[in-house]
Amino acid sequence: MLNTPPRFVGIDYGTKRVGLALSDPLHMTAHPHDTVSPATLVGVLEVLADTHGLAGIVIGWPLERDGTTGPMTERVQTCINTIEDALPAVSITRRDERNTSELAQQALSEAGVRQPGRYDKGRVDAAAAALILQDYLDEQAP
Repeated sequence: MLNTPPRFVGIDYGTKRVGLALSDPLHMTAHPHDTVSPATLVGVLEVLADTHGLAGIVIGWPLERDGTTGPMTERVQTCINTIEDALPAVSITRRDERNTSELAQQALSEAGVRQPGRYDKGRVDAAAAALILQDYLDEQAP
């Protein structure tokens, strides 16, 4: 049995890397957690569900600049379907992720992360996942 409330997980899905973020137990803040391969994502989510519990998953929804869906949106939907099969009790929310990678690089720069660290793709992907999740948490706050 878990001693803390379940957490939300943020996902920035990519074909090579998947950025992950976790909320704090009170669902107020999001923190970059890790970067994993797409092939290991479901296993990592299952471990997170066992260790932290999952209040829900917030996944970046990659719309085109004009707001339409594209090939990457289809890949993310396939990923969502796979997660739903493995973790049917966990709700999944899609969030517009346009510009999150650029915003993540900017946030890393403002946090004092020096080059080349702020351009490390894994670090940027995890930071982008945190931005996606934080956007959701801010909207849910009373």
